[in-house]
Amino acid sequence: MPAVIEETDVTEHIVRAFEEELKTMDSKIAQMGGLAEQCLARAIDAMERRDPALAEATIRQDEMIDRLEQELEEMAVSIIARRQPMALDLRQIITCIRVASDLERIGDLAKNIAKRAMAVAGEHHPKPLMIGLKHIGDAALEQLKHVLDAYSERDAEKARKVWMNDAQIDGIYNSLFRELLTYMMEDPRNIGLCTHLLFGAKNVERIGDHATNIAEMVHFMVHGQSIIEQRPKGDNTSYSMPDAATFS
Repeated sequence: MPAVIEETDVTEHIVRAFEEELKTMDSKIAQMGGLAEQCLARAIDAMERRDPALAEATIRQDEMIDRLEQELEEMAVSIIARRQPMALDLRQIITCIRVASDLERIGDLAKNIAKRAMAVAGEHHPKPLMIGLKHIGDAALEQLKHVLDAYSERDAEKARKVWMNDAQIDGIYNSLFRELLTYMMEDPRNIGLCTHLLFGAKNVERIGDHATNIAEMVHFMVHGQSIIEQRPKGDNTSYSMPDAATFS
């Protein structure tokens, strides 16, 4: 006689299979996060060291992040269609999709920085400017690391700290923005280099924004609701110019 398959056994198998799928999604997020961190660090190093080969390697690495995002999205759609998840499970899947999108954008921004590094590889970099760019790059890397830890640990409080610290990156960017403008005003020959550095710094500042997006999604995943306070922001460069004293 054929073996009788108990209904409870089938249910347990389905539950285990679903849990494995969710773990696989988390694993892909971790892989994407690691690649995004590496891309940003390499892009900043390529700019600082004027290393076009490292910049090219960073640009190629972004393709791996894009592929992982596509795989994760396809997996998420399949799981939703087959499992019809609810509550926390559904929030986790939605969060995975949103986090993957932010990580893909971080990879794109790091690629843009690497392209800027290639453009200025043959130019002399004033050391103070590179110190400023490295400073904002290190701050963004720290934010990204902390928010990925918050995601893996399901730690809403750690995510909230990342959310609150976004204004710090904005403050560094404001300072660097003014410094770059000063260099351009003092010597028009600096305009080309400083423009590339300015766009690079803005890309880093945007990476901080995406880390903040991830922090908000971690809070949503854990608590089932969004952070209700207004997002702290400190970037005022889009609507203000340095005062005259900056250039005196």
